[in-house]
Amino acid sequence: MLSEEERREIETEIAMFADMRSGCIDALKIVQQHRGWVSDEALDDLAELLDMTPAELDSVATFYNLIFRKPVGKHVILICDSVSCWLLDYETLLDHLKARLGISLGETTSDGRFTLLPTVCLGACDRAPVMMVDGDLHVHLTPEKIDEVLARYE
Repeated sequence: MLSEEERREIETEIAMFADMRSGCIDALKIVQQHRGWVSDEALDDLAELLDMTPAELDSVATFYNLIFRKPVGKHVILICDSVSCWLLDYETLLDHLKARLGISLGETTSDGRFTLLPTVCLGACDRAPVMMVDGDLHVHLTPEKIDEVLARYE
């Protein structure tokens, strides 16, 4: 069930759209901000509020890679796997991250602190290789810089 706060924020957001269904991505983001991810139950409640079927809303949620449909760690690491990052040693950096965290792409550390996800592009090709942690962009990565970044989030 959506909380009163979630409902209020969603209703404020969708009021800006001519058709409330057009605000579904923003509504999904609000739920995720409050809960960390969008559960099936939250999706069902949100679909009802937006006058959509759960299947319609799920198709939107699963299309966007930044809407999480399963629980994620406290900190979500998005590592860019675009061509620019690949050319600048992405594989070495990914191997370092996987070894340091003890997880593979799509997994969460056993303590629930980090989830490691690939992303197609973070829009910072001129500063590659890059990753984002909780919305914070980290550029010109090296294994040492990754260690420094992770220490800030532990």
